[in-house]
Amino acid sequence: MINFKKALCLICFILFFAFGIWAQEKGKSLSLEECILRAMKNNLNVAVQVLNPELADISVSQAREKFMPSLSFGYSLENTSSASYSWIDAATQVESEFSDYSARILQLFPTGGSFSVSLYSYKSDTNRKFQTINPRYGSTLNFNFTQPLLKNFGFNISRKEIIIAKNNRDISENQFKRVLMDTVYNVESAYWNLVYSIENLKVRKQSLELAQDLLAKNKREVEVGTLAQIEILSAEAEVATREADILQAEAVVRNNEDLLRTIINIAAEEEGLGIEIIPVDKPAFDRREVSLEEALVTALKNRPDLQATRIDINSKEIDLTYAKNQLLPDLNLQANYWSPGVSGTQIQYQDNNPLTDIIIGEIPGSSSNALKDAFNFRYRNWNVGITLSIPLNSFLSRAAHAQAKVNLEQTMLSFKDQEQQIFLEIRNAVRAVQTDYKRVQAYKVARELAEKKLEAEQKKLLVGLTTNYVVLQYQRDLANTRSAELRAIIDYNLSLATLDRAMGKSLQNKNIRLSSILENAQ
Repeated sequence: MINFKKALCLICFILFFAFGIWAQEKGKSLSLEECILRAMKNNLNVAVQVLNPELADISVSQAREKFMPSLSFGYSLENTSSASYSWIDAATQVESEFSDYSARILQLFPTGGSFSVSLYSYKSDTNRKFQTINPRYGSTLNFNFTQPLLKNFGFNISRKEIIIAKNNRDISENQFKRVLMDTVYNVESAYWNLVYSIENLKVRKQSLELAQDLLAKNKREVEVGTLAQIEILSAEAEVATREADILQAEAVVRNNEDLLRTIINIAAEEEGLGIEIIPVDKPAFDRREVSLEEALVTALKNRPDLQATRIDINSKEIDLTYAKNQLLPDLNLQANYWSPGVSGTQIQYQDNNPLTDIIIGEIPGSSSNALKDAFNFRYRNWNVGITLSIPLNSFLSRAAHAQAKVNLEQTMLSFKDQEQQIFLEIRNAVRAVQTDYKRVQAYKVARELAEKKLEAEQKKLLVGLTTNYVVLQYQRDLANTRSAELRAIIDYNLSLATLDRAMGKSLQNKNIRLSSILENAQ
């Protein structure tokens, strides 16, 4: 007997444990905050949009490469051979070999100018007669500075690509912030609609239970002969109608659950697609004082789409400034300083006269000597000049300037239109909050009165002072008022979420930081 009890307890424990595992796999209890965090992590639209700020950062890096110093090298080798047409050149044919090497460092300045340092070296070897240095080595160290004074002059002009790239990055971040705000609102909307559909299903089931109880009561009274048969038919019809309402309510629950499941992308985690979402939060009904003026000021300050348009206006102003600058004449200041050096094998002729063509000796030289002369500035040379270029036709530049001006005006008009749309959106959102709050209060009173009316009508039915039809009608009215009250509470919470989104405070109120999401995405 004892062993049987132990075995029975063990079986119960196993069944209880298995049921717990099955229930855990079947349903997942989630709060609104957890759903929002999952959406920030798993939502596919967020995953797509999070790449845009990263691409914008890459564009900024590419634009900055303009002011990175550039290093270039060059090398060439030339060997020529031709017939000699004069005894002065060579006996039979003229042969020459020439090779040169070059290196250059170029640095652009934010003012639009440039500075470069270059080194040029060569070697020349020939069989021509009367050469005093052969082979000959040469090196030249050159410093060059160029600065535009009119066209292409200025920090904003030369850094235009960098400024525009930074602005585009800021615009991208604000657009991404807008996507996050929309995602938060979509999660709230789907979550609260799921809560409503679940609670509405409970209301419909309660209404069905009331109709079933009344049907059972009518059957007993018909059996004892105190009630007509027709009363059973009306009660059965009402039960069938309420069962159909339940089927529809269950379909709404599944649809809202699928919507929330898709938004938070629960399939990206281990639970999979078949998991049932069980919302644990209940809609709150706390009065929130809303000032239209404060909401408008907050929206103008925080709305990311408005911030993006402001940044775009700045970019258009930069474009206009650049296009206007391109209408100016091209006036450039140039300064050049160079130091040459020459070396090689010196050929000594008889009587120090190359025309004798009698070589009596050679003094060897090397390319390093030429380099030393160049770097020691043995021979100093410089020049300074100004060049002015005036185009005879600036049709394209004037067209670009006109286009930039129109683009700026268009963006500014778009900004004003955005402000008007935001004013309208804020007014509607504030009005919705105030209206939904009053709706909740009104439906609460209606529900309480419907409960009292049904209770009174049921008492009257017990003493035969009313009919089943009236009781069924009052039951239906109570179910409708309960659903209406719940719908009003859900709408009030959604109107608050709409107002937060309209003011640009959704992320702030949910303590969501854009930098954290961008860091987690990298």
